[in-house]
Amino acid sequence: MRGHVAIVSGGATGLGRATGLEFARRGVHVAFNYVDLPGRDIPEQALLTETALRAHGVNVYSSRCDVRHRDDVEEFVAAARDELGGVHYLVNNAGISHDGALWRLSDEAWHEVLETNVTGAFNCTRAVAPWYREQHFGRIVNITSHQALRPSFGVSNYATSKAALIGLTRSSAVELGPSNVTVNAVAPGFVRTEMLSRLPSEILERAEKSAVLGRIAEPEDVARVVVFLCSDDARQVTGQVILVDGGMTLGS
Repeated sequence: MRGHVAIVSGGATGLGRATGLEFARRGVHVAFNYVDLPGRDIPEQALLTETALRAHGVNVYSSRCDVRHRDDVEEFVAAARDELGGVHYLVNNAGISHDGALWRLSDEAWHEVLETNVTGAFNCTRAVAPWYREQHFGRIVNITSHQALRPSFGVSNYATSKAALIGLTRSSAVELGPSNVTVNAVAPGFVRTEMLSRLPSEILERAEKSAVLGRIAEPEDVARVVVFLCSDDARQVTGQVILVDGGMTLGS
């Protein structure tokens, strides 16, 4: 993998950041995008992530880019490819949530989650597809969620978006497979990120108890599976959904 190039959407913080660092440890150059979010210092976090990635001796490209907008995505992907010398791996990690009972969800909350989590992944996949087909090689990993398979209360928009990502994963695998491109999805359970820290403690305790391993995942636990799916060790794996949930979906 050394010398190849990975694009990680939403890579400034959390799971995206951990995935970028896992690539960098293997000598993979990393591009990531981010957006400004209310109440969060995302641009500052992006600078810290850049510094951490460069410490591994790899080249880095980062830029603001809203994955909901096709033109912005294509511009970002083209710039990353020119800056880093190619594109070989894509991780569709960018995602948001606006939870609430379905009868209380606003149109805005519904559309923003679907457009970011599904249309965003589609835009990124469509942007890299011509390069992948031309070079007859590529890897795509979509970050879905255990909620796509076993949703809890109040996440109808989020669960729907993550279930749609599984459909996108499988259809993309069919269409891009003849070009030697694998497309898979990783479905984490609860992961110890900044987003998780905003949840009530009782929810986290319940999550730990419902996982047969009795613990919540660290970002690195998921990142290692993502990078494995991009490696030659997984070259015969495509169209699959890998659960990294500590056995949460096995519970009653």
